[in-house]
Amino acid sequence: MPRKKKVQDKLPSKGARRGTARKGLDDVTVKAIENTALGIHGSVIKGQKPELRFPVRSLANVKYQPRKGYFEIGRARKSRTLTYNTAKGFAQTLKLMSLSKEMVETRDFATKRDAYYQSKNWGPAKFSEQVESDAVMDDIEAMFALHGVSREQLRFYPEEHGGAVSGQLVVIDRDRETGEKIEIDCTRFGSGAYTIPHSVEHLGFETDAKFVLAIETGGMFQRLATHKFWRSANCILVSMGGVPTRATRRFIRRLADEKKIPVYAFVDCDPYGISNIYRTLKVGSGNAAHINQFFCVPQASFLGVEPKDIIDFKLEDATHKLQEVDIKRARDALKNDPFFRHHARWRNAIELLLKMGVRAEQQSLAKWGLNYVLDEYLPRKLANPKKFLP
Repeated sequence: MPRKKKVQDKLPSKGARRGTARKGLDDVTVKAIENTALGIHGSVIKGQKPELRFPVRSLANVKYQPRKGYFEIGRARKSRTLTYNTAKGFAQTLKLMSLSKEMVETRDFATKRDAYYQSKNWGPAKFSEQVESDAVMDDIEAMFALHGVSREQLRFYPEEHGGAVSGQLVVIDRDRETGEKIEIDCTRFGSGAYTIPHSVEHLGFETDAKFVLAIETGGMFQRLATHKFWRSANCILVSMGGVPTRATRRFIRRLADEKKIPVYAFVDCDPYGISNIYRTLKVGSGNAAHINQFFCVPQASFLGVEPKDIIDFKLEDATHKLQEVDIKRARDALKNDPFFRHHARWRNAIELLLKMGVRAEQQSLAKWGLNYVLDEYLPRKLANPKKFLP
């Protein structure tokens, strides 16, 4: 069993200060909702049509500034005006805002699925499908992101769990009822691992690790964790499980910011691993540009597997041919993605991948032995982190 040690705080801790900060953000959240409602009420009193304005969430409405390190939302906006045809959508937006305010004030939460079913008690304003409630929820988050409020602060949580963590890290959590501190040692989970919760703002960290290794696949994470690679490398292993969830990205970001340690990404060498998984981890996405400043890791760099590794580690016969979808994704990245367009080294790497016409998985390194990745590949790569792709 992992160590879960409860201790009483004698002095206000960082966790307690985070609790104070969170209370302040709760006040901001409630105030933002109330001000929006007052604005709508004021328009009605004046005989004007109420209107809600939301940032347009797409790659076409983002800008990338290396100094900031993430995709930033542009100026394009869309409006939702109360008319006969939009009455239902307008009402649904206000009902979800009301539910959010209630949950913040009562310290409760709802999953996205809970919120969808909650609407079944809203009469004509109920949602027909969850995709509808999810879309309205995203619009609300985009609207309040200008106040520094995310969906988690609005108390709407995803169904998905966070990634897995193993290695040189103690996570400081809090008992929900008593507020007592709980220390969770991520080296003491046996054959398992610590699972990142859906909200991570209240967590604290203790570590002397040199870096965080963010890993795409669960299989590779399991191999490195089982053989305790984190011990020899003095690091923290985080399984992203594909495109990392919001909670996973926020966990890594807070850990990197607070402990001042670098983050290295270890993913498959294919257009999806590069332009979806890694790019989302590092600079965010167009669809979530309104909250990228909180849910990306600008200090991350790309350890591999990079196209050049296919040659350097003689993996040519352990590759797979690029499919049409891979080629399209790579060309789209070169043509339309502000991040890859900015970095010449990335353009060269993606062009090399297209020229070779193949992709390589992390597990292709097993060609040289099941543990080649931890005995040879990672030590060789980690010896020169300055050479990692940006």
